[in-house]
Amino acid sequence: MRARRLFVVLFAFLGGCFVFGPSEPAEGRGPCPSGMAYIDADKAHAFCIDRWEATVVEINGKDESPHSGTHPVTNLKVKAVSRAGVTPQGYISKNEAETACKNARKRLCTGEEWEKACRGKKPTTFPYGDERKSGYCNDSGKAPLASLYPGEDVYGNDKAMNDPRINAAPNTVAKTGEYGKCKNGYGVYDMVGNLHEWTADVHEGGTRGVFRGGYYQDTHLNGDGCTYKTVAHGVDYHDYSTGFRCCSAPK
Repeated sequence: MRARRLFVVLFAFLGGCFVFGPSEPAEGRGPCPSGMAYIDADKAHAFCIDRWEATVVEINGKDESPHSGTHPVTNLKVKAVSRAGVTPQGYISKNEAETACKNARKRLCTGEEWEKACRGKKPTTFPYGDERKSGYCNDSGKAPLASLYPGEDVYGNDKAMNDPRINAAPNTVAKTGEYGKCKNGYGVYDMVGNLHEWTADVHEGGTRGVFRGGYYQDTHLNGDGCTYKTVAHGVDYHDYSTGFRCCSAPK
């Protein structure tokens, strides 16, 4: 009788409401590491994917230190981190992204994994549905190249395309998870827009990489939403628009 009375008191204290059924595993307690989502593709091919676009930390011996996502990682040893509310790492090549994932005991996602995760539990063209909705994802920004380099053709200029001032400017890259509606049923953010995301896929004998999802200035030119795919650049190419996220096997 006493147990019943305690239950009634607790029930009333909690607002007279409770929910039966499974809940999402606490961070790091499910089949995936903290900061990752579980994608149950077909049982035999389940995988984990970063919930947010990757940022990185620098590794110096046994020490780690912050690294600004608006600066390249050239000649640095870095490790990928999946975390909300930070500026994701742009200015990174496929090779560098691959190493950053490896240093985090992860790997780059295959294109098939990436698209499966992007489309969500009930596959759609965009993470949130089949029709593009203005303002849901960061896909209407503008890189300030013209104001930084007036009158210049910067698209063949590696130094200009990797200028840290580009993504430090307003209306460019957003912090991870800032666009709360740019999320799918798996709880994964920003897979369309914000930054291009390198995948493990390669073309032309491994010399050209593949990035997916578009970035803050374009999510349409090479396919809409989750179908967006660019294969034009080498595996060592990077500019202000190139980012990544990692995948791994479940525990």
